[in-house]
Amino acid sequence: MNATPDPISDLTRILASSEPTAAAVSSCSSMSETLITYLSLRALSIPPWSMSPTAAVVGLLLAWSIGLGVVGFGVLYITILFIARFPRAALPLENRYWTTTTGGVLVQGKLSHISEDSDEERTDKVDVAVVVPAYNETERLPKMLSEAVEVLEKWELESGRKVAYEILVVDDGSRDKTTEVALAFAEKNGLAEERMRVCKLVKNRGKGGAVTHGMQRARGEYIIFADADGASQFSDIKTLHATLTKANTKGASSPPPAIALGSRAHMVKSEAVVKRSFIRNFLMYSLHTLLYVFGIRTIRDTQCGFKMFSRSAVAEIFPFMHNEGWIFDVEVLILAERKKIPVFEVPISWHEVPGSKMELARDSVKMAIDLVVIRCAYILGIYDDGRKRNAEKEMRQKKDS
Repeated sequence: MNATPDPISDLTRILASSEPTAAAVSSCSSMSETLITYLSLRALSIPPWSMSPTAAVVGLLLAWSIGLGVVGFGVLYITILFIARFPRAALPLENRYWTTTTGGVLVQGKLSHISEDSDEERTDKVDVAVVVPAYNETERLPKMLSEAVEVLEKWELESGRKVAYEILVVDDGSRDKTTEVALAFAEKNGLAEERMRVCKLVKNRGKGGAVTHGMQRARGEYIIFADADGASQFSDIKTLHATLTKANTKGASSPPPAIALGSRAHMVKSEAVVKRSFIRNFLMYSLHTLLYVFGIRTIRDTQCGFKMFSRSAVAEIFPFMHNEGWIFDVEVLILAERKKIPVFEVPISWHEVPGSKMELARDSVKMAIDLVVIRCAYILGIYDDGRKRNAEKEMRQKKDS
C-alpha cells in the first residue's frame, strides 16, 4: 500500500538538512508551491491527490491568488507605513506667545492646549478666534490683518453685544520679520492686550502644521483659520459664523461639532479663475478628479483657506491630524467624515493675490502622493482618528459609574 503524500513532512526534512544541495533547494521551492495548494485544500478537507487535474489546477490558482493578495497587502501596508507622516510634538518655546499692551509693552504668556481644560474651567474664552498661518509674510500680512481687525471691531452679535475676539498669528519659522511685523501692527493700531497673540514655531512645519498648532491653542468658541494673503473677503466670516450658530439647534452654550467651509466653487467660470494660468487650472481640475476617486465627492472646494469650526469640532479633529503640508485640508474632511461631523460649504468672495508660497509642479506631486497616503493610512489603521480612544474612555467612565 502506497504511503499518503505529506508535503509538510517532506519540506521540513529538506529544510532541516545541514548541507542542502542545489537539487534539494529546487525541490524545496517546488514543495513550497505544493504546500500552498495543499494547505488550501486541507482547509476544505479535500485530499489533493484525490482530485482531478482540472480541480487541482483550480486549487493551485486559488491558493496562489490568496498568497499574492496577502503579499500585496503586506507590501502596501509596509510602503504606506514607511512614507506616512507622523508630526513631531510641539517644542516648549512653541507653546509661548507674545502680545502687546495698549502702551506698547511686549508681554509673553503660555498658550493653553484645547485638551487641557474643560469649558467650565475656561475663564479666558472669546467668541471668535482667528488663526493666521504665516511664513515670510511681511508684505501681505499687514493688509490682511487690517481688513480682519476692521471687521472684528465693528461686529455685533444677534444679542447686540460686540464680539469678543482674538487673532493668533502662527509664524511658521519665518526667515524674515513676520513676528515683528504682526506685533508692530497690534501696537500701531492700539489693539487691547491679548487681542493679538503671536506664536513662532522654531522650525518650519508647513501650512498644515502651523494651522494645526494654532487651532489647538486658540481660545474661541468658534475658531477660523484664514490665509495671510487676504485672498478671501474677511467680512464673510459672519456668514460662516451664522451657518454654525444655526446648526446649534438646541442652543447649547458649548456648540456641537460642526464645520463651515468657505467655498470658491461658484467662481469656477468667473474672471478670477479663468484668468489664472493654464497649468494652475489644469492642476486644480486634476486634484478635483483625484479627490473624487478617493471618495471626497460632496465638497466642491476643499482647498480654500477660510474654514470655521466649532470648538468641539476642533477638539475632535486637530489633535489627530498627521499631514502638515498643503493637502491637510483633505485630512480634516476625512476625519470629519469618519466622525460624522456635519460640514457646510458656504460661498464666499475671493480674489487672486500674488506671492503664493506654493511651487506648483513640486507641491502638486507631493499633494497627490499625500492624498493617497492619507486615505490608505486610515483604511489600513496606520493613522488613529481617536475613535478607539474615545470608546475606551467611555467604557472606563461607565465602569466607574
